[in-house]
Amino acid sequence: MGTAIEILDTTLREGEQTSGVSFMPHEKLVIARSLLQDLNVDRIEVASARVSDGEREAVTNICRWARQVGKDDRVEVLGFVDGCQSVDWIHSTGCRTINLLCKGSRRHCEEQLGKTVEEHVADIREVINNAHDKGMGVNVYLEDWSGGMKSSPDYVFALVDGLQDCGILRFMLPDTLGILNPLDLIAHMRRMRKRYPKLHFDFHAHNDYDLAISNVLAAVFAGCQGIHTTVNGLGERAGNAPLASVQAILKDQFHALTNIDESRLNEVSRLVEGYSGIAIPPNRPITGSHVFTQVAGVHADGDNKAGLYQNDLIPERFGRRREYAMGKNSGKANILRNLKELGLDLTPEQTRRVTERIIELGDKKELVTQEDLPYIVNDVLKHATQDERVRLDSYMVNTSYGLRPVASIRLNVNGTVYEETATGDGQYDAFVRCIRHIYREKLGRQFPWLSNYTVTIPPGGRTDALVQTVIEWQFEGKTYRTHALDADQTEAAIKATIKLLNIIEDNYGIKENLKRTI
Repeated sequence: MGTAIEILDTTLREGEQTSGVSFMPHEKLVIARSLLQDLNVDRIEVASARVSDGEREAVTNICRWARQVGKDDRVEVLGFVDGCQSVDWIHSTGCRTINLLCKGSRRHCEEQLGKTVEEHVADIREVINNAHDKGMGVNVYLEDWSGGMKSSPDYVFALVDGLQDCGILRFMLPDTLGILNPLDLIAHMRRMRKRYPKLHFDFHAHNDYDLAISNVLAAVFAGCQGIHTTVNGLGERAGNAPLASVQAILKDQFHALTNIDESRLNEVSRLVEGYSGIAIPPNRPITGSHVFTQVAGVHADGDNKAGLYQNDLIPERFGRRREYAMGKNSGKANILRNLKELGLDLTPEQTRRVTERIIELGDKKELVTQEDLPYIVNDVLKHATQDERVRLDSYMVNTSYGLRPVASIRLNVNGTVYEETATGDGQYDAFVRCIRHIYREKLGRQFPWLSNYTVTIPPGGRTDALVQTVIEWQFEGKTYRTHALDADQTEAAIKATIKLLNIIEDNYGIKENLKRTI
């Protein structure tokens, strides 16, 4: 049986200290519900006390919801050594646990507070007594604990000696400046565990040296009982330990037990990405867009034969699936896997020609997605493996100073031509409004929901050459991603949109044929 490890996620407090990130009260509530209800995180730290009226509203809303579902004991707020002020503020929101920020190094205590350790202990005990009088639980942060263990361990021990009989639930040990390495951390944590075997210790990592994840593993190895994380590694400066990576490492490398529902990790990461405005790097472990994509053809070949290029990080664990990219390095194996998933059966000669075309596109830095594959096959083999059910016969978009952009289009859907004109917040928005009106009003059909829109310069490209537009759509419970290249951003987006319309139109035609057959 593995060691049980408690997870505190502090995305809503520490994560919001990321430069440029500020969550609205309703966004904090949605994220809190996702963390506690969907992911089943043990505890969440949702705010700092006495920050603003908006913060008070956010904490009150979270605590009200948590109380209704029996999870109010899992919501915590950072407070300060300020007599009654933080305790009263936190208690007024309905929160019942204060995470009290204390000075964990002599330097911070003497130079920032101008106090001795005995004076600081007395002030801390006063706040703890006030919290207990109100029926609140108390955890304490030893701020700059890592610095204290490096330069003044006697101070750290004196501080904990003075507090260990106060009914504190957890002593939380931050590497506030991200200065520790795993070997140092193991030594310091073992000293704490040996001196205070009955106390509960959490570890709070910072990633300044890109060692947050390594230090988390070291802390658990040395006997730490709780780990602090943030979704997507958000946090001050270089950020904190990413929740998804912590979960995977604890389970696979240490065989630890947590309560996290791994299948919801990607979903919650995307939620926080949207609210924070901080994009997930494509190569971010677990949640990055590229991490379950095999590019090299030899990898796809090995997977086809015996799963030779797969490890314990199976994408289905995290609500995702493995993909096989197509490009100049992909080779025939990747292409065959994608053709098989699409139900396209080609001869060896046809496959060779399609592979050559994909390699040619790869040399031009163009991505090739599974959705593109039928069009490439059609182009290479000169016969219709997929009918072009939707064709843009003509369009016009323009913008003028002081006026809303206007688009006019002529769209051919299954042989019928529709014309429409609309205004929008931008040229592409006006174009999409035209199509949406045709589908909803003239065809009586649903139109996909645009969920993400990204414009980039292809790797190795130039700003005066091609741009790549990637658009993500939600339609009938599925996610589609289409892209296109063009010298003009709007033109690239329009091409990507027409690709999507052909995909869903083809699916619609299949459904209609089934209805007639039945």
